Amino acid sequence: MISKVIAIVLSALAGTAFAQVGTNKDLLDANSASETELVTVPHIGAALAQTVVARRPFARVADLDGLLGQSLSAEQRQTLYGRLFLSINLNTASPAEIHLIPGITDRLVHEFEEYRPYTSLEQFRREIGKYVPAAEVARLEQYVFVSMSLNRASREAFLTIPGLTERMAHEFEEYRPYTSLEQFRREMGKYVDAKEVARLERYVTLD
Repeated sequence: MISKVIAIVLSALAGTAFAQVGTNKDLLDANSASETELVTVPHIGAALAQTVVARRPFARVADLDGLLGQSLSAEQRQTLYGRLFLSINLNTASPAEIHLIPGITDRLVHEFEEYRPYTSLEQFRREIGKYVPAAEVARLEQYVFVSMSLNRASREAFLTIPGLTERMAHEFEEYRPYTSLEQFRREMGKYVDAKEVARLERYVTLD
């Protein structure tokens, strides 16, 4: 019984250590949510849900915000982003994009930038945990990711990408070493369409 409990704890810790994309509990990913899921989000009706699906994948949350801003107010979008978002790259997101996270303060936006470059979500938890309680760090983590090296990241890390299958994680590893993102696009394009390749590409890097 004790050994089983230890195994469960170690498994949970391993998952946390490998994670490079924040765990989304009730937050939908704008690039992969279905139309059925989208219409459950405040201020998104059937027509807007169809438009979101047609326009994706979004490379940055600023692109999503620009689309939604054509029909929704800033206040409506802030409410919406409590249920739907496109996670931001901790190392490249602009201050304006970080400000789109609901409830974030100017001080925290500064701290997000202050601790760059990020190499892991664990670093994010440690540094931002100096300023807010653990529960708030966990909430903020849902909105962020750290890009993964195509040549060095583990399969477990790749599997934190929303919607990535075991098969695709295997293919990510199968074509190593990568010398260019064009190679990644070409090889992954054998298994999924161009839009899905673009969706996945935003989470990876050659570094």
